[in-house]
Amino acid sequence: MASASSSSPPTLGIAVVGCGIIGSAVADALLNESALFKHRAGVTLQLRHVVEKDTEKALRAKIPQQILSDSIAPVLKDKRTQVVVELIGGLEPARTFVLQALKAGKHVVTANKYLLATHGVEIAEAARKAKRCVQFEASCGGAIPIVAALSESLLANDITRVVGIVNGTCNYILTQMTQHGQTYVAALAGAQAAGFAERDPTFDVNGTDSAHKLAILSSLAFGVEVPLNRIEVTGIDKLSDVDLKFAKEFGYVCKLLAIGEKTDGNLSLRVHPTFVSQDRLLANVHGSFNAISVTGHAAGETTYVGRGAGGKPTSSAVLADIIDIALGTAPLLFGRLPLLIGKPNVNIRFLPGSQVVSRNYLRVTAFDVPGVMAHITNILSRNNISLAGVNQHESKAGHPVPIIITTHESKDGDVSAAIKAIDQLKTITGNTVRIRVLA
Repeated sequence: MASASSSSPPTLGIAVVGCGIIGSAVADALLNESALFKHRAGVTLQLRHVVEKDTEKALRAKIPQQILSDSIAPVLKDKRTQVVVELIGGLEPARTFVLQALKAGKHVVTANKYLLATHGVEIAEAARKAKRCVQFEASCGGAIPIVAALSESLLANDITRVVGIVNGTCNYILTQMTQHGQTYVAALAGAQAAGFAERDPTFDVNGTDSAHKLAILSSLAFGVEVPLNRIEVTGIDKLSDVDLKFAKEFGYVCKLLAIGEKTDGNLSLRVHPTFVSQDRLLANVHGSFNAISVTGHAAGETTYVGRGAGGKPTSSAVLADIIDIALGTAPLLFGRLPLLIGKPNVNIRFLPGSQVVSRNYLRVTAFDVPGVMAHITNILSRNNISLAGVNQHESKAGHPVPIIITTHESKDGDVSAAIKAIDQLKTITGNTVRIRVLA
């Protein structure tokens, strides 16, 4: 942080690396809203550099040519630039730029969840060695101040559960399918047209993006380093609108949830489509909005809702991090708290996926012949699965019919074994569909 007398606000020199949707929004705010930041926080933020390989794109975003460069080298040499904001995404060259900036004595702000989930420990250790900080509020929930909540506001809590809708693309798609009856393909095309989905949406729809965010949130919430291979991941790309219609019939809404739960020192981490009761708050978060619920032993359940994507909302979180650095609070907290820790927490064990307990929705497609239900319920019983409800619509005798089964809480391993046995019955056609139900 730049030094300042008591009579003048601190001044911070900033470099923005990457001039995409978020980068251009951050740069625009720094260029045009300095009076607001000075009034609200008593700080002066000076945009000194914008680094963008495609300089023509940056010029179209109205970046002044005198602060524009296609190289990070001028930033690293500039002693009056104290903060580097990395907004290019991906692993490389983002990782290299961040490490170079820290080595050069700059603080770093990033929205790059992929980078932090993969190299967060390395980056945090480099920051501590350089006596600098890394801020990443924008990495997990757009405008939602969830990192601040977990690393500051809820510090007095033993956190036992984090559940969230953390991908705006998937939430938009599921909203269109549920409320407007669109197919998955049509809803995805709409998300891309609206700017909520990338041209290649794979990381969003297969659950990878949500897993990256869950790794970061779980590190903060549970004080443990989270390897990505510890997270069980299922996306929405294989969902059928048939199951979403049945969900609505039974009073549920489907959401892609990122879930971290700690029970008796056992931590389970998973991302998957989940049926949520219509009367719960998470079920009523629609479109590109995100929502994250945190349960602590003292505070109970607190829920944070806001826009999870877009230039303006995400730039709000980036700018808040910059202001925290200017005020000196961010370096102090980063230095004293075990954020993005590198040492394993010996008091926490990762629970195998087969041992995770949840309620379930099963759609079994069976020929409507005598005895079929008896065979199915017998298999479920042998695998310690208790039924909560069974529903079968009328059909012509001898024709395939969907049988909808909901279960009480059961171990995932038992449910998987039961599904395998059910699908081997001669009266069953197709594979049984299984979707978890939020308890």
